[in-house]
Amino acid sequence: MFFRSLRFRLPALFLLGILLAAVVATLIAVRFFQSYTRTHAASELRREAAGIVTLYEGQAGVGHVSPGNLQLALGGDRIYWVPAVAGASLLAGPVPQLPRSEVPLARVVHRSSPAFDLDVQGSTYLGVGQVVRLAGIPVGALVVAKPESALRSRWLQLVWRLAIAFGIGIPVALALVVFFSLRIVRPIEALTEAADEVAEGHYGVELPEQTGGSEVARLSARFGEMAVRLAESEALTRNFLMSVSHELRTPLTSIFGFAETLLRQDILFGEEERRTFLGYIASESERLTTIVDQLLNVARLDTGDLQVNLAATDVRPVVAEVVRAAEQAHPAGDHEFIVDLPDERLDAEADGDKLRQILGNLVDNAVKFSPAGGKVIVTARRPNDQVVLIRVDDEGIGIPEEEQRRIFTKFYRGESMERDPSTTGTGSLNTSSTAARSGYWASLASAATVSALVSAISQG
Repeated sequence: MFFRSLRFRLPALFLLGILLAAVVATLIAVRFFQSYTRTHAASELRREAAGIVTLYEGQAGVGHVSPGNLQLALGGDRIYWVPAVAGASLLAGPVPQLPRSEVPLARVVHRSSPAFDLDVQGSTYLGVGQVVRLAGIPVGALVVAKPESALRSRWLQLVWRLAIAFGIGIPVALALVVFFSLRIVRPIEALTEAADEVAEGHYGVELPEQTGGSEVARLSARFGEMAVRLAESEALTRNFLMSVSHELRTPLTSIFGFAETLLRQDILFGEEERRTFLGYIASESERLTTIVDQLLNVARLDTGDLQVNLAATDVRPVVAEVVRAAEQAHPAGDHEFIVDLPDERLDAEADGDKLRQILGNLVDNAVKFSPAGGKVIVTARRPNDQVVLIRVDDEGIGIPEEEQRRIFTKFYRGESMERDPSTTGTGSLNTSSTAARSGYWASLASAATVSALVSAISQG
């Protein structure tokens, strides 16, 4: 398991990359050094050959120059004579001869000291030929040769030194690779453990703070934000289920109580009492239907199945109808409803049912979260040829600034809503999402004493 983990594989991958790069660099360096050594040796041999030829040409027929002494002075390099014509020899002293077939004599005569490979009695040499002229006539070539073993020993010394450098550098590289790899792996391991915790439903995970602005640091920060959002979402869902359970239980309890009362055999109810009880049952059933419709709308909004039927609509009767329904739903004197509408028509391309639902949510919230006896003002105007603006004002406590950006989040209930267990958190979502799907625009403005939710309807 350890060998499959990132803790092992990442350093191993880095180290393998370093080793491959080092091997390739070494091969290239050795190859270049071999070429440099051969070129440098050829230059040395040319200088030696030119000097010896000059010496022999000056001493020919006069004195004797020992080839052994010359080879000793040359550091072990070999000297050979290649006659240009049969019988040609150096009178200055005996020099080992080579057959013309072993040396590219034509290149030596016509070019300036060319370098070539030479095989003498099974030994390989790097040779350089220098033409010898007597009285201006080429009589042969003097070859100065260096054993390949001497050249090989030079780059073998380089390889040995590189091996020593490898022996020192690889442990250092391994330590650095492990150190920097762990700096990458440890945050990822922490993220993996945190992801396992989140998968098990534990959203309160804490991640070590990452600095430097790296990709891992940004990933860690985003993962922490995701965990917070998941925790908030779970809390919202839990609160929503509690609220829905409470809101469903209230009308169900009323319906059950009135129905059970009507079924009693020991009490005879008059027609008026029976109609009153049935009216309560019908009212509570309608309330249940409203709650279920809101939940269904949330599901339709999530799946994109909400149907919107746009048509030319006069906004004024829709506003008046919504306000009348709110007045009937709340006790007289509980709130004062004020409707401010122009005399002329306010035509717009709108879905009347969806518009009625949106305004109903806004007015209902205005009543719920404003003090008894307060004013709820609904205004409709046409600020320009493109927009019809509907404004709902109340005298409520307002919505704190930090909550305003989340007020349209599904199931979100602000601190003010927490005091009213009958709110499920679906109203604001239905208002915003339905408005968006209907081609409307919904926004929020809030102050300390006045809150207003503005819905504008495009005229199309």
